[in-house]
Amino acid sequence: MLSLAPEFQIAPFEWIMVILAALLVGLSKAGLKGIAVVFVTLLALVYGGKASTGILMPMLIAADIYAIIYYRNDVIWKHIYRLMPWMVAGVLLGTWVGKDLPEDIFRQGMAVIILLTVGMMYWWDRQKDVKVPEGLWFSSLMGLAAGFTTMIGNLAGAFSNLYFLAMRLPKNEFIGTAAYLFFFINLFKLPFHIFVWETISWESFKVNLYVYPALFLGLVLGVRLIKLIKDDFYRKMIIFLTAIGAIVILLR
Repeated sequence: MLSLAPEFQIAPFEWIMVILAALLVGLSKAGLKGIAVVFVTLLALVYGGKASTGILMPMLIAADIYAIIYYRNDVIWKHIYRLMPWMVAGVLLGTWVGKDLPEDIFRQGMAVIILLTVGMMYWWDRQKDVKVPEGLWFSSLMGLAAGFTTMIGNLAGAFSNLYFLAMRLPKNEFIGTAAYLFFFINLFKLPFHIFVWETISWESFKVNLYVYPALFLGLVLGVRLIKLIKDDFYRKMIIFLTAIGAIVILLR
């Protein structure tokens, strides 16, 4: 195997966390939505806030490629056209805000975003009959928030999920449209991670080479589990574990 630079050499238990994060990335991109906050939390605990975003990016793009191939016939392009310009603006804003933030502030900001995401997920679960607005202002607000949070902490899922739920997309169209949207956005983010934040390098990419098998295992398992998983218990478990992880990041 490739040798890792000292800053990326971690303890065995931390490797377990990174491998688990890669597995969850695969499951998430295969369609098991709502677990992004878990793998983001795991990686932030191991590598720190900003550095972890660079570790995660190549995992996301690799999983995106699988997802857009698998769900290539389930895309509703009009929703991508509505959200994309606002997400691009959010990414640019997030790049500017996050560039010179000290690590402690960046980590605390990630924790706050995670907790807000958990709160949004919990609120949505309890408001079964809530009607989400469908106007242009709603798509622009969700797109801007999703772009900003995907750059700061790869945590756009809550906002994009709310948008797609409001559009009442069927399950496969939900997954396929989200897959293409985030594939384009993650490619757009890549140069900023490499050249502006400098969170992606050949040394950081080596970490991905160690865990890609777990990533692809997650993708294969995810497409099989998507029809079987019990949603109520699953979402409550994710919300609880994510809240605990965010508190740990905040206090670390």
